[in-house]
Amino acid sequence: MVDQVTITSVPPFLRDDDSYKDPLCNWNFSKLVKVGLSCRELGYRTYEVAEDSKVMYKPFLNAYLAAAYLKWLSNFDQKERSEEFMVRAYKGGTKKATHKSTLLYWKKYLSVKESLPSRKAFGVGPAANAPSYSVTAVSQRKGPINATWDSRTSPEDMEEMWKNPEVNKEWTHSGEKRGKVRFSHDVEKHPYLSRVELRAVAEIIMDKHFKKGYKPTVLCALCEMVSMRFLNGVGQHSGLMGIDYPTARWLYKDLGYKGYTVQSVEDLTKPFISMYFGAAYMTWLSQYKGRERTLEFVVQAYLSGPQNVSIQETSSLWDKFEEAMNRYEEPQVESGSCTIM
Repeated sequence: MVDQVTITSVPPFLRDDDSYKDPLCNWNFSKLVKVGLSCRELGYRTYEVAEDSKVMYKPFLNAYLAAAYLKWLSNFDQKERSEEFMVRAYKGGTKKATHKSTLLYWKKYLSVKESLPSRKAFGVGPAANAPSYSVTAVSQRKGPINATWDSRTSPEDMEEMWKNPEVNKEWTHSGEKRGKVRFSHDVEKHPYLSRVELRAVAEIIMDKHFKKGYKPTVLCALCEMVSMRFLNGVGQHSGLMGIDYPTARWLYKDLGYKGYTVQSVEDLTKPFISMYFGAAYMTWLSQYKGRERTLEFVVQAYLSGPQNVSIQETSSLWDKFEEAMNRYEEPQVESGSCTIM
């Protein structure tokens, strides 16, 4: 698997025992600083971390670091973790996630959670043209509702998008204006790309940076499986292509994929940046361990990790991939609209 920059399996901040506790996260100051520095290393830089108690105990910074730490716990050791593991590890560290000492904390958490008002939406279903939902995709990341293509894309790439005949037709039909092109949204206000938009992004990336790489439809099919075309990603996966920040930085710094700069997790919610590093990762997988690999291996390695590939056991992934790719290789019959999928 990619040699990722991650927090150590037993983070040093879990071993501190300073007396003063932060009122929101219940962390001592030393732990709070170390959590902050570790989160910054992982790309969480919305709030600046400083060894200054006046700064570190600000409510928004506290809540941000707590959320970032929970995000890390949710995929500890590259395994998707349960809510119980996350909560108990948050209290006592990863080694005590199943220890009796954190059981009471978990029970108290459940009690508080059950007392909160329900957030279910009544009588609201997914829009007919929205991306299809999957039982395995339990959450979509919600970005700013007023996010626009222009705020997530360079002027040069936007110009290439406008030059694409199908995109131009779709955007013009839906009344989009240069400088203010909107993303489509599902009923819960999650932004996503239409298939026309997604294919255009993939074609531009492959033509400019990977002329000898895979067909753009391969990237589109992977995107369907990883994020269902949701701009900000699904579940634990960041952005359209599900590439996380440590992997993107590794591709950028160590392997020399510098067509786009990635400085934070937020950069991976930009369509062209996510697509670029997804293509770069596929390129690396195509020569995994110095051997030329088949497309089936690359697809399964992308979705499950190269060490987990088993052609016999994961054929269902390949079947789903082929089905997704067929949607892009068949003639387009959809009329132009930014909400048509």
